[in-house]
Parts: sequence; C-alpha cells; structure tokens
Amino acid sequence: MQNKFFSGLKVVEFASVLAGPAVGMFFAELGAQVIKIENKTTGGDMTRGWRLPSEDPEAVSAYFCSVNWGKQYLMLDLNNPDDLHIAQQYALDADIVISNFKPSSARRLGVDAESLRNRNPKLIYAQLNAFADPEDERPAFDVVLQAEAGFLYMTGEPGRLPVKMPVALIDLLAAHQLKEAILLALIHRGRTGEGSTVSTSLMESALASLANQASNYLMAGHIPQPMGTQHPNIAPYGDIFICADGQRLLLAVGTERQFGRLCEVLNMEYLLENPDFQTNKARVTHRAALNELLSVAISTQFFDDLIARLHNAKVPAARIRDMRSVFSMPEAQAMILKEPSPEGVETMRMRTAAFDCSFG
Repeated sequence: MQNKFFSGLKVVEFASVLAGPAVGMFFAELGAQVIKIENKTTGGDMTRGWRLPSEDPEAVSAYFCSVNWGKQYLMLDLNNPDDLHIAQQYALDADIVISNFKPSSARRLGVDAESLRNRNPKLIYAQLNAFADPEDERPAFDVVLQAEAGFLYMTGEPGRLPVKMPVALIDLLAAHQLKEAILLALIHRGRTGEGSTVSTSLMESALASLANQASNYLMAGHIPQPMGTQHPNIAPYGDIFICADGQRLLLAVGTERQFGRLCEVLNMEYLLENPDFQTNKARVTHRAALNELLSVAISTQFFDDLIARLHNAKVPAARIRDMRSVFSMPEAQAMILKEPSPEGVETMRMRTAAFDCSFG
C-alpha cells in the first residue's frame, strides 16, 4: 500500500542509472515530491535507452522504469545559464538533494554540497560516489565494483569464468546505504534544525556487504573460491538436485535438526550414523560424497510431492523459479507498481519499500 509518510518533503534528484534513482524512488513511494533533473542534451538518463531487443524502440526502457516511479521529470542543459539557474533554484528549495555528479562537475555547476548548503543550511545533500575517495573520478558501473570488491572472483562454478550477479546488486546495496544516511540526517534535522552532507560509495557499500566471506578471510585466512550456489560454511546448503520429473530442488539445511528431518523425509536415517555426516563441519568436508548419496535418493522423487513433505517437516527447500513463476505468486503481484508513461504505455516495476509500518 502506498504510504504518505513523507508527504510535503521535496527531493531533487541529480542522479542517473540505478543507485541514485533507487533512492529517489524510495522517497516517492513514501509520498515525497521527487523532481528528477536530467541532461536534455543526451536524451536524459542513459538507461532510458537501455532496451531489450523485444522492447518498442520509441518507448522508454523497462530498465529506466524499474527505479523511476512517481517522479516529475525535468530535462535541462546545465551548461546553459538559464537552465542551470532553474536547476539551482529547485535544489535550493529542496529538503534533500541526491547527486551522483562527479565532484568536479558539481563544483563547476554550483550544485555541490558546499555551494547549496551555504545558501540553504537545512538542506540534506546526499552524494553517491564510485570509490571511497570522492575525487577518484574513474567511471564505475556495477560490474566493475563486483570485480574490484571481490564478488566476481567468488561467483560462478569451479574451473569456469566468473559470473556477475544478474541484477546490479552493488548499486542497490549503495542505494540502501545512502537511504539510511539520509534517514539519519532527517532525524538530526528534526532535533536540531540543521542540514547535513551525507555520502557513500559503491566500493564501500560493496565491501560492507562481504559479510561472512570477509570474516572467513580476516579470521581464518580463507580465500573464497567459486562454488556455484553452494555455501562455504554449511552443507547441504545451496546444493541443487534433480527430481524424477526433471524439476530442480534446492536445499538450504542450516541446522543439525533440519538435517535429521531431511534424512527422515528421504528414509536415509543411516546417514546420521556415519561420522562423515554427523556434524555440519563433517558434511562440509565430505560434501561431494553426501551430495552423491542425496542425488540418488532425490532422483526417485517427484518434485511437488517431495517439496510438500520437506515443507511439512520444516526443512528449508525451494523450487528454482523463472520470472513467470515468480509472478505467479500473490506476494509478487502485490508488490507491482504501475504508472502510465507519457506515451500512454502502462509501465510496471516492483516496490522498493518492502516493509509495513504502523505508527501510533
């Protein structure tokens, strides 16, 4: 359900591609007025043209639509003094400015944090950079950061080339970091009346998200290797098996109790007597042998019957869904946001505010 919590809040977005626009859309979903200022000399946000071959070449791209909902669009040439003045006035009248301008470009145009906050001390200026040093102006798309922050090295299967994540996940992680910083700045302004400058980078957001893989290295010297969907610390977790009807079953067994229940469902209680499989540590060490035994047993089972029994036994398991199957689920349908494009085409995307709040 659309929330009006930020009704009356004005956000100006000097941002393109995915991370910055995702922040702007978050505030739009919660009722803020979001004005997206785009470069009219280049046709606006570059993702307007990132179309699939099957898309209408005259229509805005589905990629652009994914993080641009509920916004007002203003095409300006910031190298034109009149257009630049318009953009500056919008920014000075805003509560929040979101920018992924290169710092040198922002300073040249007078839309950097210092220039705007000197004239509007209550302004919250949110800057998104590629790298930790804001003056490092190397261009960096998401896959560059996946490579530089170690994600790409870990993905894919042993002996094969790395595989990037199928969404620009580093951009989305950075968007979450920047949203959190803005929300803290709003709390600070509510307490003191003061604005703030907040920032994050794609690189720092990526590094902050290495989680257990970073700790495995820092504490145990372990350099994660490509394992496909498997988990370096848990087995069977992320392991995929083929059922009798050809459907693929994914297991995510995270506790000893769950492993015991898996053995019961498959009539393989004898595994619990084998020291190679009695503990998670042993199962990780002997994953290949365990998976060979599980594969034989699961290959005789039909998917729908087996997954129902696993769910009843509270064993984490899943079907591997394509997008058609994903959107057959009521919860996925409930998260779709629709909006007509200027050409009259209905556009669709997923909500980015995936939470419910009850205040009072």
